[in-house]
Amino acid sequence: MTPTAPARDALLLAFSRALAARDMDALYRAVAPDFLWSYHDGVSITKSLTSAGPISDHLAEQNSLFSAQRFHERAYHHLDVMTFMTMRVSETVRTTGEQREQRGIEHYTFKDGKITTKDV
Repeated sequence: MTPTAPARDALLLAFSRALAARDMDALYRAVAPDFLWSYHDGVSITKSLTSAGPISDHLAEQNSLFSAQRFHERAYHHLDVMTFMTMRVSETVRTTGEQREQRGIEHYTFKDGKITTKDV
C-alpha cells in the first residue's frame, strides 16, 4: 500500500526528526525493515545504507565532516507511487571553513505504509 500524501508528509517528518536526533529506533518506525538509503553528495562515491549501523556511521561521518549543515527550500512533490524532495543545502567544511552550497533532489518510495527507499 502506498500511503496518501498526508500520510507520506507525516512519515517524512518523523523520518527527518529521527535523522536530526540520530534516533535509530524512531527512524525504523518510519521505514520498512528492508529500507535502503542510496547516498551520493555530488563529491564522493555512492553509498548504500541498509541498516541502523551504517546509517549511524554515515551521520557521524557527516557530523565530523561539516561544522554546519542546513537544509533550505525543502519541498515535497508527491506522485502516485513515489515522492520527490527538492532542497538547497548549505554546509561548512569543518577542517577548512569552506562554505558549500548545493541543490539536491531525493527520491522516496513506499511499501506497506512505510518508507522503503531514499535515493539522494
